[in-house]
Amino acid sequence: MACEQRRRSSMVLNLTPLIDIVFLLLIFFMLTSRFIEEQQIPVDLPDARISGETRDDAFVQVTLTPDGRILVAGEEVPLEALEQRLRQALKTDGRRFVRLRGDEGARFGLGVQVIDAARNAGAASVDILTERP
Repeated sequence: MACEQRRRSSMVLNLTPLIDIVFLLLIFFMLTSRFIEEQQIPVDLPDARISGETRDDAFVQVTLTPDGRILVAGEEVPLEALEQRLRQALKTDGRRFVRLRGDEGARFGLGVQVIDAARNAGAASVDILTERP
């Protein structure tokens, strides 16, 4: 009886098409993704050594400009109507927090008035945005 040598077929999986598809998907998502930009109003945030990361969708953002203007979600609001506007924003959007983004040169008293109005409007907490040095 003759010994038959069995030929083993080595199975090699070609990954080149898979890698091409992954790179195409990566390029597609990089080109179609939308990058979130900060508001166009220049605000010089104060520095802080310790800060935490927060989600953007849970907050109503209030901005204090150096010239004393108050902006709620990009719309200018007078101080007298601030509490009512915050109450509406906290109720309609289902948000519970207020994020205060104030210029370093803004008046301290105005910031305290914004915090007071946010608490009266029913905000669970008020965060103050800072920059890391």
